Amino acid sequence: MTFWQGASWLLWLGLLLRFFPRDVISRLINDSGYQHLWCSSAIIVALLWLAQAGIQPGLELHLLGITTLVLCHGWRIAWLIGSVAIVILLAIGKISLADAGNMALLTVLLPALFSYLIFVLSYQYLPRHLFIYIFIAGFANAALTITFKMLLTSVWVYWQSDYSWNSIYQNYLQLALLIWFAEALLNGMAITLMSVYRPHWLRTFYDNEYLSPDR
Repeated sequence: MTFWQGASWLLWLGLLLRFFPRDVISRLINDSGYQHLWCSSAIIVALLWLAQAGIQPGLELHLLGITTLVLCHGWRIAWLIGSVAIVILLAIGKISLADAGNMALLTVLLPALFSYLIFVLSYQYLPRHLFIYIFIAGFANAALTITFKMLLTSVWVYWQSDYSWNSIYQNYLQLALLIWFAEALLNGMAITLMSVYRPHWLRTFYDNEYLSPDR
């Protein structure tokens, strides 16, 4: 484990402890419906990350699902669920112990904050309409978030490996042009279905604002 891999671990654990939501444990114990939502979220995200492909080692490509996590649970619980997904991948040997910290930062923590920022900006500055929520906070947000994640990963790999920037761009970064739509479609469809059939699963969805008769 290199110095920066160790630093990533410390930063990951430190941020989780600093922003740990105090009510999540009691809710998980007392609310069976929330348990099912929480556990299924972690398993689905882990499965998404298992289905990965790549041209070069360290430049694997996979769908993210972070935007749906953030809109369902908020960014702090999205951090926890994403971290559980990383522990699952670690337990089955899909990622190494040394790489878990930087994966947490590049795949969970920073993308979740970025995705939540996009939601907040859309909530503050755009009309509070169901279609805005679905297409901006869901669809467009997911496309921007996976592009942001791939840019972060590209910078990290360039800094920590022997790959040239041209190699990273050719074998990884330009694939954002292909995967952004799949990521946007996946998250947009999930948010659409939940906003219609399970709005109570979406922590960031407010019926009295997005479904007001005046809109």
